[in-house]
Amino acid sequence: MPVPRIPRRREPLQDNAVPGHKRVLLASPRGYCAGVDRAVIAVEKALERFGAPVYVRKQIVHNIHVVTELEGKGAIFVEEVDEVPEGAHVVFSAHGVSPAVVNAASDRGLLAIDATCPLVTKVHREAVRFARDDFEILLIGHEGHEEVEGTAGEAPDHVTIVNSPDEADTIEVRDPSKVVWLSQTTLSVDETMETVRRLRERFPHLQDPPSDDICYATQNRQVAIKKVAKDADLVIVVGSANSSNSVRLVEVALEYGAKAAYRVDYADEIEQAWLEGVETVGVTSGASVPDVLVQEVLRDLSGAGFRDVEEVRTAEEDLQFSLPKELRTDASGKRDDRALGGRARA
Repeated sequence: MPVPRIPRRREPLQDNAVPGHKRVLLASPRGYCAGVDRAVIAVEKALERFGAPVYVRKQIVHNIHVVTELEGKGAIFVEEVDEVPEGAHVVFSAHGVSPAVVNAASDRGLLAIDATCPLVTKVHREAVRFARDDFEILLIGHEGHEEVEGTAGEAPDHVTIVNSPDEADTIEVRDPSKVVWLSQTTLSVDETMETVRRLRERFPHLQDPPSDDICYATQNRQVAIKKVAKDADLVIVVGSANSSNSVRLVEVALEYGAKAAYRVDYADEIEQAWLEGVETVGVTSGASVPDVLVQEVLRDLSGAGFRDVEEVRTAEEDLQFSLPKELRTDASGKRDDRALGGRARA
């Protein structure tokens, strides 16, 4: 697993003069989505219920701060289930796993808790259904991403991964009359639709998924940053490098008018040079980022003169997902107050 990076101490950002008024446009929605909230609480609850250590296959969510915090509470993150002692508890990450991983855990006698985001599970079920009907599935996503590996693993003989719009021009299929597309849930909406458009030019009978695969939170965060970006000299996206939806937010910000955009894990990564001549800073965060990290960014920017913070809200989010069934009650059988997850989200 990646080695957690400890935030470094650096000199405070300087309040340099600019011709106009300094301000921050704070995108909302941002940060934790319902699936991430559920997954993180699942690990916390497993530790409370069963005691440390609890093992987690891969990062529970793609955020180094969250992983580090959970490690401090007794979670042990592993790459594969064969690293977990027989009979131990193991949590599957929010990104989902293939049936082969589930079977490997069972073969080792592991007590598995599935924290897969329900929206990812929906895509898995779609893959199983279309494979059963002998469709070729064009899975739009990033090869090697855990979510894509899990979905493809549901029907490996029927899935072809399409990494980009350009790849859509070269993909070959067995039967152009029986083709369907599915997608990773955390992609750029615009790029995914461009990939679909180019696929459909080649395969006019291409079927759509029964419902939108790109998750509501990914779409909402992209819509919010589009609105912020057009007025921003600089956009700062809080999120980890392996967080697909965080990386997409940087790309979307640049595409929709931000003069510059950068991704940071922590506020201390903001460079003074980025603020040169900047009047308006847009701030957002990926769907696996706790809001405490955003507040640290706002505090640092405040020290540099960006004290006027205006929230730009484009949607309301109130979705909650039930915890995995193993964690809905405490050891005595009493229903847990957090059975639905639901930490506050911006």
